[in-house]
Amino acid sequence: MTDPSALFTVADLDIEVPIGLHLIASLNGFTDAGSTISQVSDNIFANFDHHLLVEFNNDELLDYRARRPIMYFEKDHIADYEPATLGIFLVYDEARQPFLFLHGYEPDFQWERFVEGLISIIDLFGVSQVSWVHAIPFPIPHTRPLGVTVSGNRRDLIDSTSEWKPQTQVPGNVLHLLEYRASGTGLPMVGFVLLVPHYLGDSEYPVAGVRALELLSLGTGLVFSTDELRDESVTFLAKLNDQLEENDELKRMVANLEQGYTSERTTPGRPNISKPEAKMPTAEEIAAELEDYLASRRRNQTDEES
Repeated sequence: MTDPSALFTVADLDIEVPIGLHLIASLNGFTDAGSTISQVSDNIFANFDHHLLVEFNNDELLDYRARRPIMYFEKDHIADYEPATLGIFLVYDEARQPFLFLHGYEPDFQWERFVEGLISIIDLFGVSQVSWVHAIPFPIPHTRPLGVTVSGNRRDLIDSTSEWKPQTQVPGNVLHLLEYRASGTGLPMVGFVLLVPHYLGDSEYPVAGVRALELLSLGTGLVFSTDELRDESVTFLAKLNDQLEENDELKRMVANLEQGYTSERTTPGRPNISKPEAKMPTAEEIAAELEDYLASRRRNQTDEES
């Protein structure tokens, strides 16, 4: 394998980087249900001081034709362009505690070499533990607490927070590979995969953003600001419930999802998520229902105006 250190450069910061920090990771991959990863990164970059510490080489890892960079066209010439960034940031949380934040695109190429590079960076900075977060669409109603499946070697967190423990094959992501490679070294590692209602997977679902930050805080002791996201969650759920009240088909869909799950709680705050028994509507069926509903609303508004 080619030297993985050639994949990245370490910035010469004017500030000291403490040894033994937590590393948090969230990468944009093939799915980001509820825009969970985007909300986590937006929250961190908007609220906390941060400095780019390590930057990875796009020409080695990025498929430009799949993720084309933004070009700024000024009348008759290209004035600037915005390349993608995959890097590790030094961040200070709400209590001014420093941590490392791996964020950006999931590499299109050289996963094994990339992970080897990450492990060398973990060794370089003496990272004390790694926590990562992801989100997938899941057939569960929004009326239930947001579910999560937890992996890694942090048995305390797995036992206390993991609500769905499948034995199955899943499409992997590069953070799964990091977890697999690094767990064998004894490095404390935990991955939180949020289970977002599949009919909200394409929406920005603030409930998922709040839950993701809560889990990261639980795993690291870091302090994140979530007040704004909580306010957005209240507004979002109120609007969603208003829409359900006005549409019987959507209301039945949520009721069917409710019937597919048990509601017994084995521990406080942990719903027992079981395999659905009722026939679940597909994402296409839900999208069609929503489209028909919105179209009927537009027609009614047009009729009222005329």
